[in-house]
Amino acid sequence: MATAESLVAQIQGLSSNAVDLGLLSIHLKKADEVLHNESTRLLAFLEQLDPTLHSLGYLYFLEACTSGPVTNEQARRLVLILSRFLTCCVADQIRLASEKFIAVSKRFKDQVLMLEVPMRGVAPLLEAVKKLRSSSEYLTALHPDFLQLCLLAKCYKTGLSILEDDIFEVDQPRDFFLYCYYGGMICIGQKHFQKALELLHNVVTAPMSSINAIAVEAFKKYILVSLIQNRQFSTSLPKYTSSAAQRNLKTLCQDNNHGLVKQVVSSMYKRNIQRLTQTYLTLSLQDIAKIVQLSSPKEAEMHVLQMIQDGEIYATINQKDGMVRFLEDPEQYKNCEMIEHIDSSIQRIMTLSKKLTAVDELLSCDPLYLAKAGRERQRFDFDDFDPVPQKFNI
Repeated sequence: MATAESLVAQIQGLSSNAVDLGLLSIHLKKADEVLHNESTRLLAFLEQLDPTLHSLGYLYFLEACTSGPVTNEQARRLVLILSRFLTCCVADQIRLASEKFIAVSKRFKDQVLMLEVPMRGVAPLLEAVKKLRSSSEYLTALHPDFLQLCLLAKCYKTGLSILEDDIFEVDQPRDFFLYCYYGGMICIGQKHFQKALELLHNVVTAPMSSINAIAVEAFKKYILVSLIQNRQFSTSLPKYTSSAAQRNLKTLCQDNNHGLVKQVVSSMYKRNIQRLTQTYLTLSLQDIAKIVQLSSPKEAEMHVLQMIQDGEIYATINQKDGMVRFLEDPEQYKNCEMIEHIDSSIQRIMTLSKKLTAVDELLSCDPLYLAKAGRERQRFDFDDFDPVPQKFNI
């Protein structure tokens, strides 16, 4: 039976190439129970291994020695070790034991939360996400944990770095729900309300056999962000929303979003001020306060200044007589930066279109889908459907 000492020697000798690593992986799987039985003395052996050279073996030892309960004092030491490992381990090696890598990364997150230092977990967990995923289109089990740390540490911009990726591959539905929910909250924190609306919409309309707490919380924010972004909210959900969500979401969503509610109220004032720009060229702060129903000209001035700063209106304020002059949008949409932005958007849309076409073709050839579609068609008159493409006729 292998011992921790003999495993260290095997790890040191079998970590240089893909063939050796495959053999090492077999040895480590067989010795996994032994490692867990000796978990209390494994930390000392880590000093004989280099996480940049022996990532696979280091991972097995690390997973075993962190599998039990951890005190605050132990967590302080482990956070340093885990942080270094997640940052410098080799992706090709840890993917040979991805489940253990996920377990270790999640324990790292739990420990930084136990120590109440979420900021210390953000950068290492971002590296863990990048090393675990096979491509930027793949949603890993660590995406939600990373976004949760970004939220707690208020590192919203860091969280946005992975929200820019288009996701097409998902293993676990719960990961998708949490990714979109936490992502939506990060976008709210950055006042990227359109992106937040898209992510929260994904949670609300995702397939679900029964209602879940994540969808309920997402729906609360979905309503409020809709009011901020669109100044309205439709009480009816899209047809593709699951029946469980259609039946239950509206009755379960009530509370705990005071900050967003305040932003909704502020957005209503902003919307009313924007409407004034379509009617007036100049207007006093006193009149703006009266029309928009603000408490004073000073409050009206604060709203106008904030909107000018955010690019929501174009105006100047004459401090001497308290008059606001509304201006035309100075952007001509023809500079190099704007053209590059438009071109980038077009390229992204083309890529998404190709991906959607590929997914549609793949689904159209899927035997399970065709069988289910055939059963459904028997319940209706064939004239109610478009004909099946010739190559799929059975």
